[in-house]
Amino acid sequence: MSTPNNKRPNFLLIVADDLGFSDVGCFGSEIRTPNLDKLASSGIRMTDSAACSPTRAMLLSGTDNHIAGVGVMSEQKEHDLARWDVPGHEGYLNLRVAALPEVLQDNGYHTLLSGKWHLGLKPEYNPDKRGFDRSFALLPGCSNHYGWEPQFGDGMIKHFERIPPLYTEDGKLVDLPTDKPFFAFLPFAAPHWPLQVDKLYRDRYKGVYNDGPEALRLRRLARLKDLGLIAQDVIPHEVVAPPETEWSTLTDEERELSARAMETFAGMVEKMDENIGKLLKYLERIGEADNTFIIFQSDNGAEGASYEAAPTMGNSIMDVVNRFYDNSIENIGEHNSFVWYGPRRIAPSRLYKMYSTEGGIKVPMILSYLPWTKARGGEIPAYSIRANSSEVETSRKCAESLGSTFSRMKGDPKMRQRQSIQQMIPRLDGSFLGGQPCGKRTGKSFT
Repeated sequence: MSTPNNKRPNFLLIVADDLGFSDVGCFGSEIRTPNLDKLASSGIRMTDSAACSPTRAMLLSGTDNHIAGVGVMSEQKEHDLARWDVPGHEGYLNLRVAALPEVLQDNGYHTLLSGKWHLGLKPEYNPDKRGFDRSFALLPGCSNHYGWEPQFGDGMIKHFERIPPLYTEDGKLVDLPTDKPFFAFLPFAAPHWPLQVDKLYRDRYKGVYNDGPEALRLRRLARLKDLGLIAQDVIPHEVVAPPETEWSTLTDEERELSARAMETFAGMVEKMDENIGKLLKYLERIGEADNTFIIFQSDNGAEGASYEAAPTMGNSIMDVVNRFYDNSIENIGEHNSFVWYGPRRIAPSRLYKMYSTEGGIKVPMILSYLPWTKARGGEIPAYSIRANSSEVETSRKCAESLGSTFSRMKGDPKMRQRQSIQQMIPRLDGSFLGGQPCGKRTGKSFT
């Protein structure tokens, strides 16, 4: 891949948490995401992913998540004795794989992480042990977005009430090194439950969801067809979720509670987009916007609400919520509220996170690299919207885009000693790289 002035490209990998297929403006949503929409207009939209920590394992290893040690979410493994001490289910990014940041670090890249890790809680499995020069990480799968965890007796973590917008280390101002390219991993904890965001953001969607999730699903379905992301004759799958009372038969209070939860979710997505915009402006300010390969995606499909929440707190989740949290209508979205929102808004696919059906793996994904846009005369044609993507391919594309550096990476000791990054699916144009059929390494044949 050619870059301005033959500089090696930077890489910015942004991952949203539990963002559904139609939760972004450029994928049919009513939620305002102008910065992601701008990336999509100058890039390529893609549509498939896996689930939570297995997704993250594939993103950072370029291999199957079982090879990388995260066959299932670690929270699920803890409740399944059959997976204890079983290879492929260690519950952390194991040492059988070469982590992408390790390889990039060895090849002269500055590596950074800020956000959710979910690939190992012990110090020996933390980001700094897997190739990140600098990291500010949320180690577990989720937490209160304001750092308020009364069920653990901690209250509010004072240091996190307000973090000043300064970059310091040991009390001294620091900045990004300018003598080498960077790989930055920005895995948001949003919009994962608990749904929490400043009142300013949730109030922007006041009244938008008063007609319920089914009506919202139909509006999004129409928008997806208008955008050409699904065919005009698609018949959406019926929602498969726990039985729910018809919207028209709910009380006014029940409808208001549901609408306020979705207003909060939308506010979280908009605020995430706003922060992505700040980062994009920073890249412009330091002159690196034209030289940064940007990837945005969700880690899986929409959450399944209480079904998915159970492994985190066991069957006592509602006991914890009722004891410590205030879920009154006026308080939903505040630091001391704890609510989630189900998958009924998402169209057109079946089921949701934790399932390998399209509802669980179909996600918004955007690839953006400004030299692509300039080479095409300033626009990306509609046919650049593709529907075959995976974390393995994302990791491989990052490595491939290093140009001449990639050949040196093949000789990296980590690549020789461990399972290396592998190409697994067709390229954007439908052809295979290298001529080796997908699945040949495992003795299987795919077409």
